[in-house]
Amino acid sequence: MNMKRMRGRHHRTGGSSGGGGGSVRQQNGQIPLNRNHVFDSNGPDLRIRGTAQQLFEKYLQLGRDASGSGDRVMAEAYFQHAEHYFRILNAMTQAAQQNQQERQARQRPAAAAASDDSEGDEPAPAEDVSNDKGKPQADVELASAEV
Repeated sequence: MNMKRMRGRHHRTGGSSGGGGGSVRQQNGQIPLNRNHVFDSNGPDLRIRGTAQQLFEKYLQLGRDASGSGDRVMAEAYFQHAEHYFRILNAMTQAAQQNQQERQARQRPAAAAASDDSEGDEPAPAEDVSNDKGKPQADVELASAEV
């Protein structure tokens, strides 16, 4: 068995046995989505390293250049690589939005609990007790109850 061939290929395990070379993969086996994550891309004819945004822009430009020079096959290959990194960017954006919504959802109950702990003798602010027309909500509720 050729040991030189095996070195550098999937030799790290996900275990935490001390030391500094642990895996960056999450428990589900995927690399965490981070805008600053650097990818090593083996393109159709060259190797490029950079973030998903940088790789998307680079492959898009290479595709335009190849298309301008008349090489439709190479242009299509570059555009397919650009589309791959575009999809990664979209996945990162969706994950960031989902994380932001989850953070906001966790903060809302904490803010509600903090407001419940405050003294109840104080009246609520004016903007909370009025509707769009400037009438107090109590008048609106009474009017709807009388009908």
